Amino acid sequence: MSAGWRKQIPPDALLRLRQRLDRLPYKSPERSAQISATTELYGISISAVYRALKDFLKPRATYRIDHGKPRVLPESELQRYCEVIAVLTMARLPKAVFFRT
Repeated sequence: MSAGWRKQIPPDALLRLRQRLDRLPYKSPERSAQISATTELYGISISAVYRALKDFLKPRATYRIDHGKPRVLPESELQRYCEVIAVLTMARLPKAVFFRT
């Protein structure tokens, strides 16, 4: 066994367990029986089963392929566009703004 290996419940078993638990009332003793049966079957602790159920089908952050890159204009054109806007903005400002003492 390697150091990073740990016991895990297969995803299909987690899905079936989640479906069985969802059909039972919250305070039902059958819920704990289902969890106990799962712990014995896979040789893991009760907290590991609850942790696996909590993390199962949890949405994960995904990013687009072009994350962080401009979508409308290529970066070189966007840079040129920003420079033009900066020049026009500087031309419109009164000179007193630039030469304050």
